[in-house]
Amino acid sequence: MDTFIFHEYSRELVATGILGLLLIFLRIIAAKLVRSYAKSNQKLEHRTNLVIKYIHLFINILAIIAVILIWGVQTKDIIIALSSITTVVGVAMFAQWSILSNITSGVILFFSFPFKIGDTIKIHDKDFPIEAQIEDIGAFHVYLKTIDGEKIIYPNSLLLQKGISILNNYADQKEFTD
Repeated sequence: MDTFIFHEYSRELVATGILGLLLIFLRIIAAKLVRSYAKSNQKLEHRTNLVIKYIHLFINILAIIAVILIWGVQTKDIIIALSSITTVVGVAMFAQWSILSNITSGVILFFSFPFKIGDTIKIHDKDFPIEAQIEDIGAFHVYLKTIDGEKIIYPNSLLLQKGISILNNYADQKEFTD
């Protein structure tokens, strides 16, 4: 009985094994590439780990789809299931679009924005201008501290929408004023 199952599904088993090895290889390569990018651009470790988790999630989703295809699920059935799932997730995310927007903005800030933790920035908002030092950049928010000690939690998506100036560090200013 066991040999019958192996002979009957040998192609699928071998393909699944190869896919598993490819999955491990891709996850390792992706992690190394992100870590080397982060190291060369002086990004923080916990933010690097967050981006790696996002990339691993994407790779895992692709691997699950590949396993489903390897084991013979019809493509039209996959498309129907994915469209149903996407519709439900889309409706749920439409209600929570700001969460998805902030996560995406956090990844963009990690890879391309010119400021980093410790920089003092000025956010050009005509109603609520903010001048503060960046204490941390998380998945959803940037944590700021004003010269008066006020702590501000500012959404990542708004940082991409507003004009930003990078100023001198408050620590540098405090050294000269006494």
